[in-house]
Amino acid sequence: MNEDYNMSMRKFLKQVGVTSQQAIEEALRNVDESKGQSFEAKVVLTIDGLDIEHVVTGKIEGGA
Repeated sequence: MNEDYNMSMRKFLKQVGVTSQQAIEEALRNVDESKGQSFEAKVVLTIDGLDIEHVVTGKIEGGA
């Protein structure tokens, strides 16, 4: 894979990570009480022009 694709992907994934964390933190601030709760999370990645649908699931757990 050429360096341009590699750098472009890394930049995109960094943006996804940073903006997703900000969105989750904002949503948690708007929940009355999230301590001890867990939330099922799901991310679906699709790319126009490529035959890809990548799904990542996980759990986000509230602190004590």
